[in-house]
Amino acid sequence: MTEQITEEQTADRIEIVSFTIGEQAFCLDIGHVLEIRGWTSTTTLPHAPEYVVGMMNLRGAVLPVMDLSMRLGLGKTVPESRSVIIIAHIDQKSVGFLVDAVSNILTVNPTDMQPTPEVSSAKTAAFIKGVYTLDETIVRAIDVHQIMPQEKLVAA
Repeated sequence: MTEQITEEQTADRIEIVSFTIGEQAFCLDIGHVLEIRGWTSTTTLPHAPEYVVGMMNLRGAVLPVMDLSMRLGLGKTVPESRSVIIIAHIDQKSVGFLVDAVSNILTVNPTDMQPTPEVSSAKTAAFIKGVYTLDETIVRAIDVHQIMPQEKLVAA
């Protein structure tokens, strides 16, 4: 039996891209995602923060690639053949996020997002805007505006 979804119900729903870092599930609003690419090596950016893996050339545009695991304080990602780079556009900037794998594209109701538990650190509360419970999995929603470094990268 198929559930009928009205136009009003779909207007209240958003699509998210879910992905994994280690054994943990995270997601981004698909509105920020330009594309998902397989892992390719990057060019080192001298004096960059340690969570910046390097730079990549995307059809003539050079953009930074950020190790999302490192940025979230979960340790350094060792890129493998199944690793992916999620290319996102945030605040008029394009950036690549290195993650272990993309899991799914899901449609969710924003009202189903629960607040980040208050036992977490201030940084966690800033980077994670809430959580979705999907089946038995807790999927943390990344606040893309906070995950981007507030300071500008300056060439030495």
